[in-house]
Amino acid sequence: MSAQSQPASGPDNHPTEPTGEERPDETGITSEQDAAIAELRNTQYTTRRATVPALEEVLYEPVPVLDRGFIRVIDYLGDDGAVVQAARVSYGKGTKAVSTDRGLIRYLMRHRHTTPFEMCEIKLHVKLPIFVARQWIRHRTANVNEYSARYSILDHEFYVPDRPYLDSRRAERHVERLIEAQAASAEPDLFGLRDLADTLPPTPPRHELAPQSSSNRQGRDGEVPEAEAEEILREIKAEGNRAYTIYSKLLNENLAGEILDEHRTGLARELARMVLPANYYTQWYWKIDLYNLLHFLSLRADPHAQYEIRAYADVLCDIVQKWVPHIWEAFEDYQLTSAEISGPALALLRDLIDQDRLDDAEALEELRKKSGLSPREFREFLATLKGT
Repeated sequence: MSAQSQPASGPDNHPTEPTGEERPDETGITSEQDAAIAELRNTQYTTRRATVPALEEVLYEPVPVLDRGFIRVIDYLGDDGAVVQAARVSYGKGTKAVSTDRGLIRYLMRHRHTTPFEMCEIKLHVKLPIFVARQWIRHRTANVNEYSARYSILDHEFYVPDRPYLDSRRAERHVERLIEAQAASAEPDLFGLRDLADTLPPTPPRHELAPQSSSNRQGRDGEVPEAEAEEILREIKAEGNRAYTIYSKLLNENLAGEILDEHRTGLARELARMVLPANYYTQWYWKIDLYNLLHFLSLRADPHAQYEIRAYADVLCDIVQKWVPHIWEAFEDYQLTSAEISGPALALLRDLIDQDRLDDAEALEELRKKSGLSPREFREFLATLKGT
């Protein structure tokens, strides 16, 4: 997986730069902040704790998201081995020969033994639009400290959608799964189907600019016409700049703390901030354990999630894959790309299956090898299909 971010915006996408301190570059990071990050990355520590080389490589580095946002990994605790270690303690003595680490992780994920996954934690620095933050904060299982607009002046940075940018990584993942499904269906499966691709719904491209869905009050659907889209973007930019002009006037000071008009008193920061729209950027430190992070991703990396928060979730998916690759593999197999069905639906599924094929041991073994499932997982799968 490669971290996806919105392409850099053109000059029209940037707020009018106010006077005062240095403005951030295209990544949203000032040269002073960039130097601080470089200093952190050049500092080396000797530790007896487990570290993950792939995550160490991106530690402190801002990964761009949307037009001005980013995610930075600040710190982490544990790795794949930490989950295995915790799980084996919880099982008691004599469990070291249960399976390989990968097999045990997959078993834990498959059977929802979630406590061991809580033993890993990660701390992130996130810069995101306020309206995305309001969705994000609904996940009340993390420790959060947000940039305070009561004590500091917010930067003149707001999110402007980039119309041509599509959800490319989601489409790529769909194509990858499609190819894998076609390769796996070269021979008849339990249902006698030769092309599993026919069972996978297509994933249409999703534009950032779209009209309100007629069937879903929380979603968007279709495409905004070109001329209307351009007008919408102009209005978003104009309103963002106008709001910051009012904000600065109410404060009567600029980002550097310089007074704009000595004959005016100015309004308190905690009140002046109320005129800024929800597409302005905020920042926070966000610390969460791995179990709750995976739950967050199961909801926010879903195709039905709003595009803007899904862009952050996709970057987080890349981070998790670097951090705990065996856990990510299990999560992808058992949650992201899996499906849950009801009791009545399962009963219907059993009626559809050719039960004679479930008794053909030789054919089943060939099917198991082709599927890549372990013998234990395959037996569990057959037991589910048979209802035993």
